[in-house]
Amino acid sequence: MDSHRESARGLFITFEGIEGTGKTTQIEMAAQWLAARGFSCVRTREPGGCPISDQIRAILLDAKNSGLRPDAELLLYVAARAQHVADVVIPALESGKIVLCDRFADATEAYQGYARGLGAAFVRDLSMRFAQRIQPDLTLLLDMPADVALTRARSRADLLAVAHKEDRFEKEALAFHAKVREGYLAVAAREPDRVKVVDARGAALEVFGRLVLHLAEKIGAPLD
Repeated sequence: MDSHRESARGLFITFEGIEGTGKTTQIEMAAQWLAARGFSCVRTREPGGCPISDQIRAILLDAKNSGLRPDAELLLYVAARAQHVADVVIPALESGKIVLCDRFADATEAYQGYARGLGAAFVRDLSMRFAQRIQPDLTLLLDMPADVALTRARSRADLLAVAHKEDRFEKEALAFHAKVREGYLAVAAREPDRVKVVDARGAALEVFGRLVLHLAEKIGAPLD
């Protein structure tokens, strides 16, 4: 079991999964669980996480930009990550914080490498090169069948009462999301020590009960 308290370097924990798997809810629960045990956390997300990257996020997730080319899409993600890592992730880790990030390089590999067909190895190398080779200490992959997740994601998007929904990917066909899921599971199979697959079906507390087992093991904290 790993044992971690705030030290010279914090921990980088990422949450991954296709649209609709409940990442946001699980990150909130994880942050509360860690805070109750005395850990200092920084919650962030990709794309975004800092002002410049948030502006790139607006371009990437706006459904009006359906004509965005896959290669242009990839480069925008890489640019947003480079800024986010420099402005948020590295400073937080250097101050001994636990960084909880909603998506990171694995998402780019799954979405752009696998589903967009740009090549997993190429996308992985490009992303890591411009992210200063930062690698998560633990990745929690929330997984469920693509059709179930997509139904949940589209229902959520329909409920958003905002002028510009961040639903460009929700509008993709089911086959696209199935490929993304395959990409994620391929990453998990390649790196089982880092990437832990968590069944995302069921109530949020039930899912967190599965997820927290991996979290507690990584940081060396008791479950109760």
